[in-house]
Amino acid sequence: MSLKDFINDAISPWMSNEGEDNDIVLSSRIRLARNLEQVPFPTSSDKDSLNKVLEYMDQELTNQSFQDFKQMKLVRMSELEPVEKRVLVEKHLISPNLAENNETGAALISQNEQASIMVNEEDHLRIQLYYPGFELSTALKTALDLDDWVEERVKYAFDESKGYLTSCPTNVGTGLRASVMMHLPALSMTNQMSSIVPEINKLGLVVRGIYGEGSEALGQLYQISNQTTLGKSEEDIVEDLRSVVKQVIASERKAREWIQNQSGIQLEDRVFRSYGILANSRVIESKEAAKCLSDLRLGIDLGLIKEIPKNILNELMVLTQPGFLQHYAKKTLTPRERDVFRSNLIRERLKLEG
Repeated sequence: MSLKDFINDAISPWMSNEGEDNDIVLSSRIRLARNLEQVPFPTSSDKDSLNKVLEYMDQELTNQSFQDFKQMKLVRMSELEPVEKRVLVEKHLISPNLAENNETGAALISQNEQASIMVNEEDHLRIQLYYPGFELSTALKTALDLDDWVEERVKYAFDESKGYLTSCPTNVGTGLRASVMMHLPALSMTNQMSSIVPEINKLGLVVRGIYGEGSEALGQLYQISNQTTLGKSEEDIVEDLRSVVKQVIASERKAREWIQNQSGIQLEDRVFRSYGILANSRVIESKEAAKCLSDLRLGIDLGLIKEIPKNILNELMVLTQPGFLQHYAKKTLTPRERDVFRSNLIRERLKLEG
């Protein structure tokens, strides 16, 4: 498998599967922060030490197979064009921080893109694993298996009382960040998110936008994650998050039902107006596209639109980002040119299904 395979398709192979509650939860992710014993952490290390980490991980894990995810392919940041790195960020296969590490950064990515291991990000290793829908428990079990698979080849920095040692104190302990990506249009339309977010924060969780810290909730997509990594087991952390997400799912379903009962015709009008804009516009900015795609996905989930597949939001939210647009155009585009190219891509995609 080559880099070309990772950046050519907006949808990763695992996204085609359907998980639990996938009308609201688009994906579940587990990320584990790990460092190697007796090697200075990336935040205080030199280039030579980090290069040794990279070469060792390349030697030990490249072309090795983990379960049915098959072979891991090493992608070095130094060998990528800026637009290629941007595409990998937009697919969530690497972080923006790793993309900036052009000297010693790399990522091992599984063939189905469900598992990836970032090398020399904030920590020596950032192991992450995705599942479709609300599959946190399954994702945790598989991520811990992947962690064990890696640990057979390296020795982690670990303290008996503190747990796994990490560059940032907020990750010490389990090093676990569990998160779910949720589509919450009805709670947003009814202005309930402004009161729900502070309540979730009080429980030791955090609500972010589609690309994590500091990003916007484009397309009414919200990422809910744990903040606490110390003093609880991995299973307890995930169970706490599961419990809160279950409540948010119930609230979103209740809000969707309320909107349908109270203003069904206005909801239909909003959905079909957005569908019309996506299907007919010649120029569309990313925020308008995200808003319309969110409305279209809601219409699909409520049975108002039947001819479009459910994963259209996942696919087009990635496909219409700046990196992918320029990758498909095979050239650098100005913002105005991107708006035109974005509308062309959306129209072509919808024609395939409509």
